[in-house]
Amino acid sequence: MKKKIVILGSTGSIGKNTIDIIKKDKKKFDIKLLSTNKNVSELIKQAKQFKVKDLIINDLVEYEKAKKKYKKFEYNFHNSFSIIDKIFKKKEIFYSMISIVGIDGLKPSMQMIKYSKNIAIVNKESLICGWSLIYKNLKRFKTNFIPIDSEHFSIFSLIDNINNVDKIYITASGGPFLKYPRSKLTNVTLNQTLKHPNWSMGKKISVDSSTMMNKLFEVIEARNIFNIPYNRISILTHPKSYVHAIVRFNNGLTKILSHEPNMKIPIHNSIYLNNEKKIKSKPINLDILNKLEFKDIDYKKFPLIKILKILPKKNSLYETVLISINDYFVSKFLSKKIKYKKLIQLIGKYAHSKDFMKFRKISVKNVNDIYKIRDYVSLKLDTLGI
Repeated sequence: MKKKIVILGSTGSIGKNTIDIIKKDKKKFDIKLLSTNKNVSELIKQAKQFKVKDLIINDLVEYEKAKKKYKKFEYNFHNSFSIIDKIFKKKEIFYSMISIVGIDGLKPSMQMIKYSKNIAIVNKESLICGWSLIYKNLKRFKTNFIPIDSEHFSIFSLIDNINNVDKIYITASGGPFLKYPRSKLTNVTLNQTLKHPNWSMGKKISVDSSTMMNKLFEVIEARNIFNIPYNRISILTHPKSYVHAIVRFNNGLTKILSHEPNMKIPIHNSIYLNNEKKIKSKPINLDILNKLEFKDIDYKKFPLIKILKILPKKNSLYETVLISINDYFVSKFLSKKIKYKKLIQLIGKYAHSKDFMKFRKISVKNVNDIYKIRDYVSLKLDTLGI
């Protein structure tokens, strides 16, 4: 019997990589549901290839267009993730990949946990803002969770028992500006910011990589997923992105996990957890291994990393505040309404604002709390008139 698969966010880079892996083993898998925001042509291509009937298109305009354009075909088009509870009635999905962008990915993540035996969540916002809710659902429905970010999958692969861990080191490429003098960062352009040296990523995550906010978020993810305090997680810059995590254990041993900067490797291993299927990969690069260049973070060049010092010890609504502040100002930078230097200043300023710091003491009770705080932050920042 074929193993049933769901891919939410199937037309993004992670979704496409997941499709490529499954394509090589089509006899083993049966894709039951795919989703996109706007990329309907890619979605239809995937649906034809795997004979998928249920398709979610989140953008209302594109959804209406698709219904008219493809009305002669046997597709069930949906415009909401709420349909998940109607499509599935039992725990029948072998593997779900959730690669939706933004906080809106939290609800479908929560829904798919109920019907999935294994769930891979790439959505940072869900894991940062809603981990306490996700964790409850994972336990309640006895679903196996696999992190997909290369750093977190590496940690996941290295650790058998978190109680034996002394320290976790997350590596950071440093983005496009690692070797820039601080004086030059004042005048960097949007195009320079989007040129990541190692990874092919979307615009938003490329900006986060340049400011190191992505690493701050990954530390929060690691704290959540592995239930380890912030003072036992460190960031090391590593320009080649060849080592993704280092774990030091209480017995004095230190393990390093290395692979080429290719997201297919963690995705492949999340599907084939028992290593039953070989993946084509490049030979070990000894030139890189001999020049790993690990360094501590330069806090003067990447000041936003210092926000780690004010993070609450337990999950709170402040993580949603932080995500929302960053999203807001990154969107302003991408639309060229603020300069790069201003981007850094505004994120740092409002992360420390009294109006927002108060949420560090308020725990997350439900998904709606998170969405309300996201909207509250956006409305607050709108009053700035940027």
